[in-house]
Amino acid sequence: MSFAKKVSQGVMSAALGLSLIGGGTFAYFSDTVETQNTFAAGTLDLGMNPSAVVNISNIKPGDEVYREFTLENNGTLPIGKVLLNTKYTVADAMQDGQANTDDLAKHIKVTIMYNTSSATNTVVETTLHDLQTQQPDLTEINTSVGPKPDGIPAGEKEKIFVLFEFVDNGENQNQFQGDKLQVNWTFNAQTESSTYHDDTDPNNN
Repeated sequence: MSFAKKVSQGVMSAALGLSLIGGGTFAYFSDTVETQNTFAAGTLDLGMNPSAVVNISNIKPGDEVYREFTLENNGTLPIGKVLLNTKYTVADAMQDGQANTDDLAKHIKVTIMYNTSSATNTVVETTLHDLQTQQPDLTEINTSVGPKPDGIPAGEKEKIFVLFEFVDNGENQNQFQGDKLQVNWTFNAQTESSTYHDDTDPNNN
């Protein structure tokens, strides 16, 4: 075998041996960056002032009761709507011993108005009896009335006006003497529609 051939075989054997020993590894530079990412849920906190809308006695047909209360958004998320749930009971105080088949709540008219910067917008106008089958959004407003959208932004508050009227139907309404209405209102705040948080928005980064 020639000297050149022996040298060639020796070089190939050495290269193969180095490859097996090194396991195919190679040298490189490296660097790392660690990121800290946070997903924090906001809070929904509805407050009301005062806590009782109305507490009055000795009303008679034709009387009106006007009240104001404030809905407060004490959370970090905008409130998209505030739904009103109504439940009531009637304590019938008929003094002649006969059952009263009429419902006093059918004779109580309720008008709820939402305040804007320029005017009030009527949200509800119905009887207390019919209101218990409805679930109106108290912040709903026609945008043609004012610039404010529905709902209550975080940290803000809105004033609500309520007018109760014991409707005088022009007839004898003695059957309601002494009756008492216990009305429970539940205010259900809900978030607005979902939001797309874009990567280019500096407020979301």
